[in-house]
Amino acid sequence: MKVLHLDTNHPLLIEELSKLGFENHEDYKSTKESIEKKIHLYDGVILRSRFPLDQQFLDKATNLKFIGRVGAGMENIDVRYAKQKDIFLASAPEGNRNAVGEHTLGMLLSIMNNMCKANREVKKGKWDREGNRGMELNGKTVGIIGYGNMGKAFAEKLQGFDVEVICYDIIGGVGDENARQVGIMEFQQKSDVVSLHVPQTGLTTGMVNSEFINGFHKPFWLINTARGSCVVTKDMVTGLKSKKVLGAALDVLEYEKTSFENMFSKKPKAFKYLRKAKNVLLTPHVAGWSSESKEKLAQTIVDKIKERFC
Repeated sequence: MKVLHLDTNHPLLIEELSKLGFENHEDYKSTKESIEKKIHLYDGVILRSRFPLDQQFLDKATNLKFIGRVGAGMENIDVRYAKQKDIFLASAPEGNRNAVGEHTLGMLLSIMNNMCKANREVKKGKWDREGNRGMELNGKTVGIIGYGNMGKAFAEKLQGFDVEVICYDIIGGVGDENARQVGIMEFQQKSDVVSLHVPQTGLTTGMVNSEFINGFHKPFWLINTARGSCVVTKDMVTGLKSKKVLGAALDVLEYEKTSFENMFSKKPKAFKYLRKAKNVLLTPHVAGWSSESKEKLAQTIVDKIKERFC
């Protein structure tokens, strides 16, 4: 079977597929329109987020048997239509779950203890101990929204701390020894920290808005390592200004391009506030982007294709 690789990934992906007998072709620069003209020649596609595989693309992929998405989410693929065409879909949340868990914990500790602010100040010659007094995680309640691979990985990292971990998910029965599943009312009543680990869907897009934020009984820290579209940035900024949101650690932003590869061109007013806010920590969509996860993501895709087709 012929496989077209649309994004660069760890070399082992092509190496291992070749060993399994697949013929690998690479095209990292052609336009979507150019790819559509030749996609009928291929049995498989491997990509990250270069462009969407929509209904138009899938209609032209007349011989396509599988799509490998080297990442966790599948929002750049018309999943429903692909399944109608009996195309096997393989994503790899198992590959970067540990990286996301570690990054989320690092962001939480940093934002609660003013580490980035203190670092900037000391490098500028400012020695302000009182202004950088932090808060301990001990005794807090950490609330996780979305208790799949990423949420569970974060909960595992929290086990060395004296905290209560609760989770909220639209799927029942997902709680485990690391997090107790609760309803949304208890979640909003108890959480001191809210960490998002949900996929991008119609239900999660814009879920963190003014109504959601104001529903919490206590001020809270917000962490988002999921998808930028889950947070209405202007509403979060309102929460930061009112101190309903004590601080925000954001690895993803509402304004990101769908490829995740480049900085967005527009700089909305809300983003300008985030850039200057001392209680906001920003990273460029790298929570699952470790050196180790790059290899594990590739191996996960290989393993799933091997299990299905070999």
